[in-house]
Amino acid sequence: MARVSTYLNFAGNTEAAFEFYKSVFGTEFDGVSRMGDAPPYEGMPKLSDEDKQKILNIQLPILGGHLLMGSDSLESMGNSVNQGNNFYIALDPDTRAQADMLFAALAEGGAVKMPLQEMFWGDYYGDLLDKFGVQWIVNCTSAS
Repeated sequence: MARVSTYLNFAGNTEAAFEFYKSVFGTEFDGVSRMGDAPPYEGMPKLSDEDKQKILNIQLPILGGHLLMGSDSLESMGNSVNQGNNFYIALDPDTRAQADMLFAALAEGGAVKMPLQEMFWGDYYGDLLDKFGVQWIVNCTSAS
């Protein structure tokens, strides 16, 4: 079933932030993966043991079926977090055709950061900045 969620980036303190949100909402994590769980890619900087323990993805249901997700945006990987660039609206459409349509429409006049593509976790994923400066993630779990 399609859903919309909020994706937050933190400068290395995602785990602490989500432990706080967990205490506020009284819910349990749907999943947690760490930077060290991801396969290396071409040009990826070598991760320190500390960075390998940082959050790659964490998910916490909050209210009304809304999912709060997050990750650490590591400077060692060339990322930085500034107020205003630390959140995305995340779309999880029912089909890849719908993902393609939404992605193309949102990207018009904006900037594609990562084109829609197959990812190592098995989903069809891409992200972009729309023409109004809003960051979007499109992640389709469906194979069709």
